[in-house]
Amino acid sequence: MKFMIQAGGILGALAVSLGAFGAHALKGMLEASGRTETFETAVKYQFYHALAMVLVGILMQRAGEDAVRMLGWAGNAFAIGVIIFSGSLYAICFTGITKFGATAPIGGVALIVGWVLLILAAGKF
Repeated sequence: MKFMIQAGGILGALAVSLGAFGAHALKGMLEASGRTETFETAVKYQFYHALAMVLVGILMQRAGEDAVRMLGWAGNAFAIGVIIFSGSLYAICFTGITKFGATAPIGGVALIVGWVLLILAAGKF
């Protein structure tokens, strides 16, 4: 519970930091490579799911045992999804190696699984 909120907070702080870094220090590089939109997508998805992890942590404090277990899986799926999805987009932006994009759908599936698990956990309240 506490860990999920803290992990969400860390991912959120990193998203804000990366967003600011991209908008200022990396602006020229991202524009030159045509990757501004890719970088913004990575930051947005990281931030949305950081908030989702905080929500999961809060819900875990109020849920019964079955729901807590499922919420934990949901939060883990969000974390894995952010690492793989946003991480692959960041890797494309920083390296120019577009093959990293092949892993983005795996991260996207993990994010979707997290939302489905959150829905299922809500049914156990």
